[in-house]
Amino acid sequence: MTKNREVALALNEISLLLQIEGTDKFKHLSYARAARSVTGLGEDIEVIRARGELEKIPGVGTGISKKIESFLDTGSIKLLDELREQVPVKVWELDAIPDVGPKTIKMLYQELGIIDLDSLEKALNEGKLDDLKGMGEKTLEKMREGIAIARLGSSRTLMSDALTAAEPVVTELRRLADVRQVEIAGSLRRRRETIGDIDILVDAVEESKVMDYFVSASYVEEVLAHGSTKSAIRTKDGLQIDLRIVPAESYGAGLQYFTGSVDHNVKLRSIGVKKGLRLNEYGLFRGEEKIAGSDEEGIYKALGLAYIPPELREDRGEIEAAQEGKLPNLITINDIRGDLHIHTDQSDGKNTIDEMLTAAAKKKYEYYCLSDHTQSLTIANGMDESRLLKRIDEIDDLNVSGNWRMKILKGAEVDILADGSLDIEDSVLSQLDVVTVSVHSRMKDDKKKMTERVCHALENKHVHVLGHPTGRLLLKRPEFEINLEDVFETAKKHNVVMELNAHPQRLDLNAGNLRAATRIGLKIAINTDAHYTSELDFMQFGVFQARRGWVTKNDVVNSYSLSNLMKAIKK
Repeated sequence: MTKNREVALALNEISLLLQIEGTDKFKHLSYARAARSVTGLGEDIEVIRARGELEKIPGVGTGISKKIESFLDTGSIKLLDELREQVPVKVWELDAIPDVGPKTIKMLYQELGIIDLDSLEKALNEGKLDDLKGMGEKTLEKMREGIAIARLGSSRTLMSDALTAAEPVVTELRRLADVRQVEIAGSLRRRRETIGDIDILVDAVEESKVMDYFVSASYVEEVLAHGSTKSAIRTKDGLQIDLRIVPAESYGAGLQYFTGSVDHNVKLRSIGVKKGLRLNEYGLFRGEEKIAGSDEEGIYKALGLAYIPPELREDRGEIEAAQEGKLPNLITINDIRGDLHIHTDQSDGKNTIDEMLTAAAKKKYEYYCLSDHTQSLTIANGMDESRLLKRIDEIDDLNVSGNWRMKILKGAEVDILADGSLDIEDSVLSQLDVVTVSVHSRMKDDKKKMTERVCHALENKHVHVLGHPTGRLLLKRPEFEINLEDVFETAKKHNVVMELNAHPQRLDLNAGNLRAATRIGLKIAINTDAHYTSELDFMQFGVFQARRGWVTKNDVVNSYSLSNLMKAIKK
């Protein structure tokens, strides 16, 4: 279990508290950057520390590296403890509210003594915020909705974070001589976007030995329950992990049952009843005779169904499709041939072009698109026309060099402006291989305006992909108001591909929208939107989401060969 997440949270809290404390106008930026860098590490920070290379992490200088060492050694940072005394605000709670940033948090604390979600909600209900500057009726209503989102976020975990916590536990359990089988179950196995707790299922020889090991492992912060067949712990990351032990003859039935979903399982049981069968976590029975249970495939086969992949088990038509032999052949990570949306240090990425290309080459990609932000996104050092033209020449040189066994594509993530126009001239866009357009501003536009704005952008003859189509950030920011049905129809008319943004905090589009898009014939691009070399690994999360959306290899343009990709997006 790495401490990367804990370190990043501590650095981010320092950044937020410094902004509220307000004595140094810019100091907080260095801690925020360091927090982002630690979050994006593809390696255990303690391993990096052991090599003496903390200061090689982007944004981590001598001062911050010493604070990271202090946290790794003692679990605390003196500056953070001092700031908490000066500003006793639970900034991580209030910062989780959409559109509530350090300035608002500072005002709420100084004016009303608000320090957490509970005190904010109380003040809202008592009308104490009504007379504060900038607190109109609409803002207050958004804040009430935001509190609900923040509370949900405090009890939910991103699927990527849950996997990061669960996979080392499973790996350790597999090493035990008494463990015969072990699998992640529950909503995490179904690859839900966020999860509540983690379920792990084990088939063991000596149950007590496995349970004793589990509750005493190094990652355990608190033991919630310790039994012979079920134990529960809370990790040092604050996640609950439940471990269940089931006998080998019932392992498949138990895995199916505890994977869920509830609706999927209810329908399976009803099918069993019609066949005179009884299904539960111990097996599939005809009277007292167990006819299946040791493996999942046997359960589905005995019910007259093809095996249903866990990602589809939500009672969204997958059972009927299995009965009719019409389940989709879902895309896999091995089908991906390239990434069409990544950033470098030429805009807001943290690695150079060479570093990003080298990381992509290790994945044996056939093609790779450099797509930095454009000029309207000044906070991201967006590129104007002159810089883009230089980039085009640079990519030509890179391709000629032959240093990478893949085609480097010319791209950009172009801003959709308030009126639906783009912030780069058509004469430059026409020279790019892949033009991705995205909304990064005015996300509170009403539904009609946002829909018209996006549709107008898709009508541009040089646009190939719509990036992160709904703008959401899981557990942080809801989707903006937009009529996706109209957007999809416009995209189909103008041959624009829908992006499935694989960043684990986005996973945008969601599963339902993916099904709607592919149902009318739209193509999907699964892109990482990587800003670090380590974020190229986000592709797996995009594939998980695609599978939840019934997406096949044929639906995904970056599963095509280079020549077929260029034909598919040709305008």
